[in-house]
Amino acid sequence: GKTEMWYVVQAAPGAALYSGFSRPIDADEFRRRVEERTIMEVLKRYEVRPGDVFFLPPGRVHAIGAGCFVAEIQQTSDVTYRIYDYDRVGADGRKRELHVAEALEAIDYTFYADHRQPYTPRYDAVVKLIHCPYFTTHLLDLTTLPMTRDFARLDSFVIYLCMAGGVRLTDDLGHVRTIRRGQTVLLPATTRQVTLTPDSDGAKLLETFIA
Repeated sequence: GKTEMWYVVQAAPGAALYSGFSRPIDADEFRRRVEERTIMEVLKRYEVRPGDVFFLPPGRVHAIGAGCFVAEIQQTSDVTYRIYDYDRVGADGRKRELHVAEALEAIDYTFYADHRQPYTPRYDAVVKLIHCPYFTTHLLDLTTLPMTRDFARLDSFVIYLCMAGGVRLTDDLGHVRTIRRGQTVLLPATTRQVTLTPDSDGAKLLETFIA
């Protein structure tokens, strides 16, 4: 499996995500429900709103429902096990391949009451959302004040995803780049410092690196 996180950027009224199971189940019931096409009945459903965060460790069954727009950050991996696809067909008219046998071995059947990741939003501060061996993600909700981030001791690239407003990034070599909602920028690991100057209406960013 692979480690992932979701940050809900937009959500229509009643939109939901699915993460884990709504009650304890085992591999036998999981197999039976996939065969009967009732697996969605035992997945944990979360109605979501912008700003909700979910951490998805390896083996956790998950799905994004209609009306949800999320930023997804994940461990580098080319493996995805598809267990149910709503009977959709591809451009070739065929249903997409499922990987039920592989999923049965990979799924974590542990039951958890709540999969939301708690955090306390703050303006003009670095708010930690997720820290794991594969990535660290912070939320930066900037008003009108510049913020300088020091990466001199960090041995990693840094990715900024702008989710609202716009921001000008100026690094320690004087390079300048502006990003707005929906845009990303990747700073190389040689970057020692960057100053973030938000637009007059502010900026909301996800900051991600490996540490």
